[in-house]
Amino acid sequence: MSEDFYDVLGVGRDASEDEIQQAYREKATQYHPDVSDDPNAEEKFKKVKKAKEVLTDDEKRQAYDQMGHERFEQAEKRGGFDGDGRGGAGGMGGGPFGGGMGGGAGGMGDIFEQFFGGGGRNDNRPRQGADLRTTLTVDLEEAYHGAEKQVTVTRPERCDTCDGEGHPPGTDSRTCPECNGQGQVTQVQQTPLGRVQQSRTCPRCEGQGELYEETCDDCGGDGVVRREATLSVEIPAGIADGQTLQMEGEGAPGENGGPNGNMLIEVSVREHPDFEREGDDLHIHKAVSFPQAVFGDTVEVPTMDRSVEMDVPDGTQSGETFRLQGKGMPRLRRRGNGDLYVHVQVVTPESLNDEQREALKQFAEAGGEEVDVEQGFFERIKSSL
Repeated sequence: MSEDFYDVLGVGRDASEDEIQQAYREKATQYHPDVSDDPNAEEKFKKVKKAKEVLTDDEKRQAYDQMGHERFEQAEKRGGFDGDGRGGAGGMGGGPFGGGMGGGAGGMGDIFEQFFGGGGRNDNRPRQGADLRTTLTVDLEEAYHGAEKQVTVTRPERCDTCDGEGHPPGTDSRTCPECNGQGQVTQVQQTPLGRVQQSRTCPRCEGQGELYEETCDDCGGDGVVRREATLSVEIPAGIADGQTLQMEGEGAPGENGGPNGNMLIEVSVREHPDFEREGDDLHIHKAVSFPQAVFGDTVEVPTMDRSVEMDVPDGTQSGETFRLQGKGMPRLRRRGNGDLYVHVQVVTPESLNDEQREALKQFAEAGGEEVDVEQGFFERIKSSL
């Protein structure tokens, strides 16, 4: 996993706070040590959490973008960042930009913040859970008629033991001394433009306003456990290979009372032994005999519902295609069906009796051909098709 905070979350450098928060929820769900099978899950989870903390804080993000990952980390190690995102004391005023402008006047980080500092963020507001993904394979018949299928997934769910609170019921708690139970800390700074007040989520209680003496043994204090669930999925008639169905509320649990995310199910449609699909249309190959192709006939053609009759006109050539309108796949969430295209193949018999051979010899001679039956009349016909 890359060290760069944007790479850690998988977002662009111009990502909005909502995009960063959404990416964090997805990564946290993926790498949380209590639910992930990744042997390095704990380390990756810490990186994801640190990336979110920096990139959702306006001042720290500004400093991070200006300094780059390595210098930002070095600045934190020298003195850290205080509550308003500035570098801690050290050298000539310290600050994330290094070097000071003398004594208590503050460094370049202070000047930068005075002009570009932003308001705080309330990370304690309800947030929707992350969307989860899975796959489901269906037959072409199920895609044609529609079906109800079962899919089994392993997903994070709200812990029943603590009801998602992260601590056992009745656990003693105390008001967070850092924020006095507000879930946010507020700081006031004097700048050349006047007094600036900023609020941000309390780092000690993570916006809860309370500190608990115990954590839930089942979920490790996270409020989420990993469980197997079987979902009933309605497959709509006409669904195509690669399309995605969405089941609302079946994703990861929300945060701070927010709604669950959604389950996204990518559908794969198996190939059929007889039919080939092209959009809403179907294709099938139909074999007819040489006399049927010569004299014409009515033949039965299978469809996804039942067999239907199709007229083969006299003189039909091998490879000709006929369209049966409305006998293809249902149009997803639209009226009507596609078409069925029937590709005719004239079959040459592999063996003939004497009477048949004589009849075909006379047929050929009547057309002006000199035929040596011993050399294989039908082989010549077959090779000319």
